[in-house]
Amino acid sequence: MIRVGINGYGTVGKRVADAVSAQKDMEVAGVVKTRPTFEAVMAVNNKFPLFSNNKENLQVFADAGLKVEGTIHDLIQDCDIVVDCTPNKTGADNKERIYVPNKIKAIFQGGEKHHLTGTSFSALANYNEALGKDYVRVVSCNTTGLARTLSTINRGVGIRNVRAVMIRRGPDPWDDKNGPVNSIVPDPPTIPSHHGPDVQTVLKGIDIVTTAVKVPTTIMHLHAVNVNLSKESSSEEISGLLAKAPRILMVSGIDGVTSTARVMEYARDIGRKRSDLNEIAVWKESVNVINGNELFYFQAIHQESDIVPENVDCIRAMMGVTPDAMKSIRMTDEALGLKKWW
Repeated sequence: MIRVGINGYGTVGKRVADAVSAQKDMEVAGVVKTRPTFEAVMAVNNKFPLFSNNKENLQVFADAGLKVEGTIHDLIQDCDIVVDCTPNKTGADNKERIYVPNKIKAIFQGGEKHHLTGTSFSALANYNEALGKDYVRVVSCNTTGLARTLSTINRGVGIRNVRAVMIRRGPDPWDDKNGPVNSIVPDPPTIPSHHGPDVQTVLKGIDIVTTAVKVPTTIMHLHAVNVNLSKESSSEEISGLLAKAPRILMVSGIDGVTSTARVMEYARDIGRKRSDLNEIAVWKESVNVINGNELFYFQAIHQESDIVPENVDCIRAMMGVTPDAMKSIRMTDEALGLKKWW
């Protein structure tokens, strides 16, 4: 049984904790919070041992009536690996200050830079690169979405180059401080955006250029993807490849799924916790091959949850317990109820 510590129990951390606790070969050794927020209360209610990020905050939790088991330094003595879900750029400090001195394996999220670990991860793209590693970064939600569909297409047909536009949500649903409101923001205004190089950390050598804008929605990201294929194919062949692949969900406007809002409504209707959609939603009608080798498609990314199964697979790869990528993916997806492909 792999004992997993979760440093940070927020948007990503609480989802990773639930996903880990659902696995037959893993258990949550504890979760770390900085303050006694409602999420700390929920962690206790979910029977996850609660730890403070430092000694100074132990009294803060006690004053709030929340029992903590100790600090993160106590937690890492009792776990095999830590999933760092702290805010962007905090992971780098945690690595040098906590994980390296204590010789504990750690997974970081896409808000950190690739050079922090030297290994970035997406299960369908490069699972084997993480085998036995001490420090690995799971790529961002947008990169995860691109890596899943592009790696599937690359294996099946081959890719010459990719050009994609990221239409990004502004803030997350819980974020009441950020925008934009009544505005479309080039983000960044320079071209290309950082997403292409990030994809290249898991799909080595792929020719990809991306641009990005932020729009006034909190629900999902939308990608408009154009792929020049290495050989002639058809819309039917590409649709078939995507339909069979794990963690890719084909949706259709004919069935009433006409927007990202409808995608999330679908997730609610099938009973997903927090309305999460761990899969990448690809519109069937959008998959179109023109002139034999120019492919277009739309895909939607639920930014809060698509990286969650990747973190679970990354744990197995780093611990070396499951060298086979598809075996780990199957184990993860069965436990999370992602039934589309198995």
